[in-house]
Amino acid sequence: MKILVTGAAGFIGSHTAIELIKRGHDVVGVDNMNSYYNIELKQDRLKNIRRCCKEAAGRQGVKAGSFTFRKADIADKQTMERLFKREKFHKVCNLAAQAGVRYSFENPMSYIQSNIIGFLNILQLCTEHKIKHLVYASSSSVYGNSATIPFNESDLTDSPESLYAATKKSNELLAYFYRSQYGLNSTGLRFFTVYGPWGRPDMAPFLFVKNILEGAEIKLFNRGNLSRDFSYIADIVTGVVKVLEGPNKSPHPIYNIGNGKPVELKEFIETIEKIASKKAKKRLTAMQPGDVYTTFADTSLLVKDYGFKPNTPLKEGIEEFYRWFKSYYKQ
Repeated sequence: MKILVTGAAGFIGSHTAIELIKRGHDVVGVDNMNSYYNIELKQDRLKNIRRCCKEAAGRQGVKAGSFTFRKADIADKQTMERLFKREKFHKVCNLAAQAGVRYSFENPMSYIQSNIIGFLNILQLCTEHKIKHLVYASSSSVYGNSATIPFNESDLTDSPESLYAATKKSNELLAYFYRSQYGLNSTGLRFFTVYGPWGRPDMAPFLFVKNILEGAEIKLFNRGNLSRDFSYIADIVTGVVKVLEGPNKSPHPIYNIGNGKPVELKEFIETIEKIASKKAKKRLTAMQPGDVYTTFADTSLLVKDYGFKPNTPLKEGIEEFYRWFKSYYKQ
């Protein structure tokens, strides 16, 4: 199939593009390459996709797909419309978004532009061009500080703690509308704290490893009394591809996709300390605006419909991330 992957220079997007190429699909990647974090990292992810594409094509007995990249913003309707007309996609995987909970307090309009206007363009173009299946990224942040643990897809999600969370909930509502009114086949995936090689520099796992190696201070918000359902990137990508390649299983499917095993931040840091053989310098601070106390994915629906459950052990995932970090940053 020919598949559009938006946010292809991003963390999850680049890994997803590689897996699709390995499975024989032709991928067209789109990214606006904004400066929210280091553009060089995004450029290197694209180089890695092309390298993996060549390696896959060179393997005997393997029919690998191709990769084409277009620098474009999904909020630019005219540019995206030309792309849809020219490429004639079979399916779309929308992973483009303005990421980050805390940054949404500083620059709210960038979230509206990308996560609302951009996503609306994707929905409209998928409808007009009769795309067979749209898979899009939602987020565990839609649950806010839910008192129901673990988080289940049937829980109420009408109390966002950040603008980022509100835009992701809006995506789900917009997708529902386009499905019910226009028959657009779509599936939303609520990601839970994804980490691993090529990860985002603004996320806690990246900052923890970086600061421990550099001897810098680590801030532990809410005095470290927070827990997250840390999910390894390879598991997440396997789930994304299974859903993208497979048929829809329910009228308006939304799935949690996480490890299903919340870990306290203190334990996460202790695991890094053991792997790095170095102690962290910790500073206990107050809770931050937009933060939540815990995330915990109930993945039973994903298991039921697709027979898949993320299962990479925390230590194994951190070891892989640690090795990549040391190699990439030459530490």
